[in-house]
Amino acid sequence: MFPFRSKKQAMLGMDVSSTAVKLLELSMSTGRAGTRYQVESYAVEPLPANAVVEKNIADVDAVGQAIKNVVKRSGTKARQAVVAVSGSAVITKTITMPASLSNKEMESQIQLEADQYIPYPLEEVNLDFEILGASEKNPEMVDVLLAASRSENVDDRVAALEMAGLSAAVVDVEAYAMENAFSQIVDQLPDQGDGQTIAIADIGATITTLNVLHNGKIIYTREQNFGGRQLTEEIQRRYGLSHDEAGMAKRQGGLPDNYITDVLDPFKEAMAQQVSRALQFFFSSSAFNSVDVIVLAGGSASIQGVDELIEERMSTPTIVANPFANMSVSSNVKPQSLSNDAPALMIACGLALRSFD
Repeated sequence: MFPFRSKKQAMLGMDVSSTAVKLLELSMSTGRAGTRYQVESYAVEPLPANAVVEKNIADVDAVGQAIKNVVKRSGTKARQAVVAVSGSAVITKTITMPASLSNKEMESQIQLEADQYIPYPLEEVNLDFEILGASEKNPEMVDVLLAASRSENVDDRVAALEMAGLSAAVVDVEAYAMENAFSQIVDQLPDQGDGQTIAIADIGATITTLNVLHNGKIIYTREQNFGGRQLTEEIQRRYGLSHDEAGMAKRQGGLPDNYITDVLDPFKEAMAQQVSRALQFFFSSSAFNSVDVIVLAGGSASIQGVDELIEERMSTPTIVANPFANMSVSSNVKPQSLSNDAPALMIACGLALRSFD
């Protein structure tokens, strides 16, 4: 979304979340069967505690080191990356402008008028726009999506990439990256999602983000404080483990027999409640009173049986996101690891797909 553009070169999708850096590299081939993507490399590197707080980088050096580590671990040779800022760090506004304006004229006009829409001094923001198409109200006008973020949000991500020897080709917005990745899961939906309203609940370590798409386009985004870290902390408390030990046990097993009934099942119920609550906020602020499908993303989506539980509680078909279901995988990538991490790689996937814009 922001003006760091470079096209047609392999670009790494680099998702900087509150607990890890996730790297994904895709390639594309076109043959008789159409376009097919391949996962060339991927890796996940944990971040030190509090390096990223509420999706803002608090320690650029720590994030830069983690990016350096994840690049080395992945084995990629690509040196351009796409990163994203969170939806809460971005102001978006749809405005109408004369269709006769060239891109350059439109850019000048937006720069002149932007202070009407942006509540910060313009020298403190990064600004970009995208033409959405003809205005429904007036065919001589076009709808233009204006997006702005405080420069520090963009600059910190660019600086962390540069510390790792990478350059920022594009700085995107997480919601649009999710929308981009959604194109890779439509085959798993009835009627390929056509005419449908789809809720994507991205349950990360500390924040759950609900993105609602209608006809494949984002119409609603909301973040709330809830995530997998609560399960980790409960394992710590219950079994007297360190944070790292609890995280390892959560992923690899080996906890006492009462873990499932006393700890995991209540957390799954809490997840279902959070998804329900997020959807109620959406229904109360829109003309919609239902969604056709719920898609679970983020690390907590991998918990076995959580999709069935949410489907039962919400009486709505629920699936776990896997944007790689129709992709091939290079010999450098372990398919089982990729499959396990797939729900947590939706944003990284959407960012990596920017290589082929």
